Amino acid sequence: MKLFDTHCHIQDTKIISNAAALIERAIKAGVSKMICCGSSEEDWPLVQKLCTTFSELIPSFGLHPWHAGGRSDKWHETLEQYLATFPQAVVGEIGLDHALEMRNDDVQFDVFKTQLQIAIKFNRPASIHCRKAWESLFKAFHETGPLRRNFAIHSYSGQHELIAKLEEIGAFFSFSGSVTRSGNKRARKSAAAVPLNRLLIETDAPDLAPVIDGQLISINEPANLPYILNELAEIRQLPPSTLADRLWENSCRLFL
Repeated sequence: MKLFDTHCHIQDTKIISNAAALIERAIKAGVSKMICCGSSEEDWPLVQKLCTTFSELIPSFGLHPWHAGGRSDKWHETLEQYLATFPQAVVGEIGLDHALEMRNDDVQFDVFKTQLQIAIKFNRPASIHCRKAWESLFKAFHETGPLRRNFAIHSYSGQHELIAKLEEIGAFFSFSGSVTRSGNKRARKSAAAVPLNRLLIETDAPDLAPVIDGQLISINEPANLPYILNELAEIRQLPPSTLADRLWENSCRLFL
């Protein structure tokens, strides 16, 4: 059984010093591929170094909405340079977040739209963060047109009623440790509703840790992906091995 962690942040300061051991544990847990998602200009070099060192990692470069306001004048040129250097790289983590205390919606929208255009230019898939900004997301895609390689909504948290509309514009839906929390009824309902051929799984390590043996752990890592798989298999009423095969197929179709 092979697993594909479609969204994690090995470059995060909480875990990067332990990257080699962390990746070794992931491999032992059956996690063969991990997408290491950059989120700022400052961490793109770390993603580059990690993905050059560890063959299990696939690089992803993008400007997260939280960092959109602090971008440099040449951020988009730098992003394009990374994508040109890594032909397999994903564009992400990009997106929109209207749940921030300090709102900068217009800036986020412009940065997001530019990155969609870059993904189209380089024919890359994207990994997208979206919180309480679905109308703006649809507006951006209306203005840019669809991505030729489609995209993943990371740790999907939208209403299940949005799934069909998002699928129409190319969305795959990734679920994280949040589905292991019994109180997160919206994520669990959406996880049950997503078409099987559009379903993905992730850890978002070191964040969004799953509940393990009744306890919510503090620091997440890709080796915890089987716990998320097992919960998702229960939600979907499928054997874990059967679901794992479909998730692997979906992940490879989108990202490889």
